[in-house]
Amino acid sequence: MSRFIEAMNAYGNLIQADNIQSLLQSLQEGLNSENAFFRLEFPFFIIKSAPVTGLQGPMNYSVTLEAAWIQAELDLKISVSVPVSTLCPCSKAISEYGAHNQRGHVTVQIKTDGTVWIEDLIEIVEKSASCELYSLLKRPDEKAVTEKAYENPVFVEDLVRNVAVDLEQTPEVSGYSVEVENLESIHLHNAFARIRKGI
Repeated sequence: MSRFIEAMNAYGNLIQADNIQSLLQSLQEGLNSENAFFRLEFPFFIIKSAPVTGLQGPMNYSVTLEAAWIQAELDLKISVSVPVSTLCPCSKAISEYGAHNQRGHVTVQIKTDGTVWIEDLIEIVEKSASCELYSLLKRPDEKAVTEKAYENPVFVEDLVRNVAVDLEQTPEVSGYSVEVENLESIHLHNAFARIRKGI
């Protein structure tokens, strides 16, 4: 077991796309193995500013990094889970005022041939939703995000398609899976959609 820790420690606090292949090769050689695999799960923090007041607070996202060195080829996948807000287009269309909205969780997994920044994946997801979430909002901010969501209604199906369109235009992404689950605010059930390509 010490060889795992030894290989990881050789890279200090910096494990990134540029040295993952080298790390896996070190594991393969150190363990006299045909293949090597590792999986890292960690919280990823971004300091976000509220849309009106500019007050800052940390947002955390769950990230998983999976890498395999199989028959001298690197297989690298990055997953990120992003909480968002969505507003129901149907509810908005049939109601005389208001519309129901809900918090959703979007999980994006990409297969990549190069460097894709976690921040970029988060941005793709957040701009595809009705509105992004913040950790710190005052009343002027609450008004802004409520109205933004109202002006940008999306079903879960719309949301996965919106994310997929941007991923298709990212050259470093060779495959993807996008899943959305809305924690419905007026239904007993949740709403779910998924789209996949190359994974």
